[in-house]
Amino acid sequence: MAGETTGSTRALRRAYGFDEVALVPGAVSVNPDDVEMSWQIGGLTIPLPLVASAMDAVVDPQIAVAFNKLGGLAVLNLEGLHTRYQSPSEPLSAILNASPAEATAVIQKAYEPPIKPNLIGDRVREIKQGGGIAVVSCTPANAEKFAPIVVEAGADLFVVASTVTTARHVSRGKQQLSFERFCSSIRIPVIVGNCVSYQAAIELMRTGIQGLLVGVGPGAACTSREVLGVGVPQVTATMDCAAARDDYFTETGRYVPIVTDGGMRSGGDICKALAAGADAVMLGSPFAQSQEAPGRGFHWGMATPHQGLPRGTRIRVGVTGSLQQILFGPTSRTDGTHNLVGAIRTCMGVCGASSIKEMQRTEIVVAPAITTEGKIWQLAGSK
Repeated sequence: MAGETTGSTRALRRAYGFDEVALVPGAVSVNPDDVEMSWQIGGLTIPLPLVASAMDAVVDPQIAVAFNKLGGLAVLNLEGLHTRYQSPSEPLSAILNASPAEATAVIQKAYEPPIKPNLIGDRVREIKQGGGIAVVSCTPANAEKFAPIVVEAGADLFVVASTVTTARHVSRGKQQLSFERFCSSIRIPVIVGNCVSYQAAIELMRTGIQGLLVGVGPGAACTSREVLGVGVPQVTATMDCAAARDDYFTETGRYVPIVTDGGMRSGGDICKALAAGADAVMLGSPFAQSQEAPGRGFHWGMATPHQGLPRGTRIRVGVTGSLQQILFGPTSRTDGTHNLVGAIRTCMGVCGASSIKEMQRTEIVVAPAITTEGKIWQLAGSK
């Protein structure tokens, strides 16, 4: 009938997470000992494609040094407890000892004291004096204020991150940080996040950033997807942003590495992120489980302290082993949460990938039964 409304013209696109896809082994395999896992960012070559996230339960200056010496990068949160307290042991203890019902309120109270600029420089210098690569992070609101301090203290990389970041922002009030101006004014490479779409990614790359974080709400301690209803499953988000990276490289000849941030629990998830196009991955809860982690078996999101709209929670992840075991083994765990490096090496080998770039060309299939097919006894709890 003329003029009859038949429904919405909008179409839903299917998006995929780690549990819904699988990697196809290659026609040629490579000895795991011969694969090259390094990647480059901001002129630095990093041996392992693993980054510890900027969360107070995961990274302190000592962990940053130790993790770097093991081959990865660790990011220190400049808006956390380590820049609010000369000694953060007391507020940390309060957070760790709080009951589940009180945890968020205790975290909010612990983050009330103002950030002390002198502590920002002190923490960077601690990392540098320990022989580590100093990677620090803050939100866009504080980036221009903190940048001179961290540059003078010797920081190597500066991460500017928020729940969702774009190159364009409309506001009648506050002026958004101009990444183009910021990147041209600071003497160290800038990594920006987070985003999940092709258009947002390529526009951010055009501002001059040196790296991009991918992921909105997938982290174990993050509740943004529940509170805001936003996010894209990580396999699809990574593939879309990797497409933007590749198109931008074709357009300019400048390669901007992308780092899949959050949502990975095991070596298999990390391998899928790399195959989807990531140059490296950022992990929180897997490293919060280490014996060395400041959270001592607990983990909480960076947006948990927000006074008006908390978008994170404290979770108990437990302590499962040392950083050495989590990264390299040895281990008796069979769930893929230890010896992450061994898992990546083995997967790259069976997929026929000699490098991260080759791993990014691995065939991926939609496989919703990949975690359950033939696993009846495991699912029944009889392993």
